[in-house]
Amino acid sequence: MENQEYTSLLCEQEEGVAIVVINRAEVMNALNGQVFNELGRIFAELEADDTVQAVILTGSGKKAFAAGADISQMQKMTTLEGRKLALAVKAAQDKIASLSKPVIAAVNGFALGGGCEVAMCCDFRIAAENARFGQPEINLGIIPGGGGTQRLTNLVGLARAKDLVLTGRIIDAQEALNIGLVNKVVAAELLISEAKKLAYSLAEKSGFALNMAKVALNQSVSLDLESGLDYEIECFAACFSTYDQKEGMAAFAEKRKPKFMGR
Repeated sequence: MENQEYTSLLCEQEEGVAIVVINRAEVMNALNGQVFNELGRIFAELEADDTVQAVILTGSGKKAFAAGADISQMQKMTTLEGRKLALAVKAAQDKIASLSKPVIAAVNGFALGGGCEVAMCCDFRIAAENARFGQPEINLGIIPGGGGTQRLTNLVGLARAKDLVLTGRIIDAQEALNIGLVNKVVAAELLISEAKKLAYSLAEKSGFALNMAKVALNQSVSLDLESGLDYEIECFAACFSTYDQKEGMAAFAEKRKPKFMGR
């Protein structure tokens, strides 16, 4: 992947894991149309890259994962321009959320507004102790427009989502952990190593099975229970057409570690 194609992102790969960095530390990695355009492009590339088994998404510097949307870009927008921006944001976020490989947000500092929304698109959120989360849009006279009223509710429940969205208050990493917004809190200096540890463990598993599990889990929030159970059965059955299922069960019977191929 050629980093020179991107002005707002960096990407490196090692041992089947891609690390994507929002690289605007001078403005606390604020998100604008260019960043979302590049996020959509890079996650499309990662989807097509069979050498990538897991992805880590983080921000440059020590202060912010992404401290929100670029307000200077939005300040004079019309209704139509605001809607166009929100649709572009959704297009990029959909590529993150629907990636067939697991995505880990390594939250290093502020994840506010759009930054919190991007983190919520990921499958896992590991937060540094200094991380801060919130949807403070209400203080600007607007509401979240990138999933903050929807994904947040799915993750933490309606009452807690209303607390954060309607007050606009910012919470620390420990409270985010307590309410289920993040999976784990670690010392700042251990953040990337902990994210890599999780990514490497996921990369060893069956890529096909991971995809089926992720798809079924994502569908669970939009389907009724009966439809979700039916969908799960189809995903379960599809696994029996793969090399990985044969290898995984053979390895279990032979008491050895499986060598999955993602097919």
